[in-house]
Amino acid sequence: MRVALFTETFLPKVDGIVTVLILLMDHLIRRDIDFVVVAPRLSDTVRDYRGRKVIGVPGVRLPLYPELKFGPPTLSTYREVRDFKPDIAHFIHPTLVGTAGMMMAKRLNIPTLASFHLDLASITRYLGIGFLEPLVWWYTRQNFNAADYALAPSRLVQQDLLAHGVRQVGLWRRGVDAEQFHPRHYSEAMRVRLSGGHPQDTILLYVGRLSHEKQINTIRAVLERVPGTRLAIVGDGPARADLEKHFAGTPTVFTGYLRGQELWSAFASADIFVFPTAMETFGLVLVEAMASGLPVVTSRVGGADEIVRPGVNGYVFNVGDVRGMVDGVRAILSEPRKRQIMGRNARLFAETQSWPTMMDELIVCYDDLISGRPPSI
Repeated sequence: MRVALFTETFLPKVDGIVTVLILLMDHLIRRDIDFVVVAPRLSDTVRDYRGRKVIGVPGVRLPLYPELKFGPPTLSTYREVRDFKPDIAHFIHPTLVGTAGMMMAKRLNIPTLASFHLDLASITRYLGIGFLEPLVWWYTRQNFNAADYALAPSRLVQQDLLAHGVRQVGLWRRGVDAEQFHPRHYSEAMRVRLSGGHPQDTILLYVGRLSHEKQINTIRAVLERVPGTRLAIVGDGPARADLEKHFAGTPTVFTGYLRGQELWSAFASADIFVFPTAMETFGLVLVEAMASGLPVVTSRVGGADEIVRPGVNGYVFNVGDVRGMVDGVRAILSEPRKRQIMGRNARLFAETQSWPTMMDELIVCYDDLISGRPPSI
């Protein structure tokens, strides 16, 4: 089997989409499945991934999202994909690279699969261009219906896509590497770092992109209303300067991006994971926090309702419900051992969410489409 992967973002950028893509590529390598990646050329140094070719697409940086480049594939791109002779094309949220790639795949007469990773329609509201939301949904519908099959990361997103007119939508579930994200990575030194030198306090943790739609600013209410809490914000993004001003004078630490051992240690060394985002297709960090032994307090987005059992491994609140977020943190801290018990429950759940299982289901879907069978996921 030979797979052409088309993506709108790639290394060296690190985000939820790239994380899932890396996990997919690593799994394809383990299963001895060859692939090529078509992605925006964000760095001249990234020309392959573990020996598999990366076809860079030239583009320009977006004013509202300077971490990305935007530009269509060229005739040269098509020739490189054609010469690879793929059996199937998988589009990681087709937008521009994927749209042109879809036409390439049709010309090559190979099956196509589109997976949903980013709620672009909702993001328009946070960029102040909400009037474009219907147009974005129309464009999303066109792209996903152009594929032979579509995949959503959660049942909530699956229902949303169907409601907006995408015809065939399966479920590609998300998982976690429970060996990497593990309570054993607890570090007293990291706890001191996350708490600004006050490790005895309750450390609330946020990990992810620092952008306005994540509504990280609302966590300040928890710091103000729940005594003894501190906040560690791991990540970076366009809202960082505004957030640093917003949290000035509060017990908040900004670490910037953390990777590898430092990231695993940050998860394992905190107490409660807080995630107030207004939009998320799944919320991969929720399962990573759980695997690290943290109860989670999250807005009801993406896959939250599928993984959080209120009072057992965390709490869920409606988007924008600051009081619900505060109450969730308070509930976890209401009894001396409750946080530890919920953290153990979170870990037990995460251990059932294996990435290899999820990726093997995707490979079966590839095989179904190549063989002309109805997809089994």
